[in-house]
Amino acid sequence: MKIEQITLYRLRMNLRSPFETSFGRAVTRECILLEIASEGITGYGECVADADPGYSYETAGTAWHILRDFIAPVVLGQDLTGSDDFQQRVAFIRGHNMAKAGLEMALWDLAGKADGRSLRQLLGGIHDRVAVGVSVGIQASPEALVETVGGYLSQSYQRIKIKIKPGRDVAEAQAVRRAFPSTQLQVDANSAYTLETAQTLKPLDDLDLLLIEQPLDEDDLWDHSRLQPQFRTPLCLDESIVSLRHTRQALEMGACRIINIKAGRVGGLSQAVAIHDLCQARGIPVWCGGMLETGVGRAANLALASLPNFALPGDISATDRYYAEDITEQRFVLNNDSTISVPDAPGLGVTINRDALRRVTQERLTLER
Repeated sequence: MKIEQITLYRLRMNLRSPFETSFGRAVTRECILLEIASEGITGYGECVADADPGYSYETAGTAWHILRDFIAPVVLGQDLTGSDDFQQRVAFIRGHNMAKAGLEMALWDLAGKADGRSLRQLLGGIHDRVAVGVSVGIQASPEALVETVGGYLSQSYQRIKIKIKPGRDVAEAQAVRRAFPSTQLQVDANSAYTLETAQTLKPLDDLDLLLIEQPLDEDDLWDHSRLQPQFRTPLCLDESIVSLRHTRQALEMGACRIINIKAGRVGGLSQAVAIHDLCQARGIPVWCGGMLETGVGRAANLALASLPNFALPGDISATDRYYAEDITEQRFVLNNDSTISVPDAPGLGVTINRDALRRVTQERLTLER
């Protein structure tokens, strides 16, 4: 695939409702849509870096810079043979996984369209539907949280994840468990605790949770390995897993019993598949995390989550969970069994709604050689 042109779109999209985590409250979401042209075919990718460096040091601004000034120059005009070739070309860039993953996603879309195969087929997925859940931000009170969770359960979501932070954790989880004793429930701290303050989470062990996600710092494998033996509930690592190497180290250290895989966080779909394969070989279940993606990134997540070791429901909610209007023509709808169907058209299986894209585009840049 000779890459002839790359167009970057910096988007700002309104969320249907505010989304609050331990590191902040969002009412809009920024991201970058990538459009690449090769031999009459157009591929799309999504860079999931947001406006602020709360979840990651990467932002939409830093990703724009890396894509424009470092990634684009090494792929424009070049004949790329696939994701491995791309990863080798950008290996000189330390970090900036979300920027890399956005361009790699577009390459997968191109490859699928050129070959007439869906991304699920290219990645080796085996499911045409994947189990999904919903992530619920911090609410005004435990009572408000219970009401919000009840609304999602009435929509057929069968797995609930609630965001927590110090002072807004055990009571919230207990309230949800009392109200919904048989619901699949998990919590996500987004690195809000230390090894010492995480001791306050011990009562969570009595709530039959699926997992406790990322309680400690994003760069801390060691203290997670000290914390996990203190809990019956599996710890799950998210922010700490940025590569196959980190995955191997976390498993060897016993830092967690479950891994959350986000293609953007680890540098691309190819890297996500490698992590999936390692975890499968070690008997460690994985699931697909979410970053409030548009339909572009949502389609990629569904294809990824169709691989066999994605044993737990992912954060891949229906389109209308986050956006009244998405940038894809396709809207992803929750099935009655808390699954979403995986696209089966070539590539990502989505098309861009150009009018919707124009309405949310804040900046556009076309690069060519």
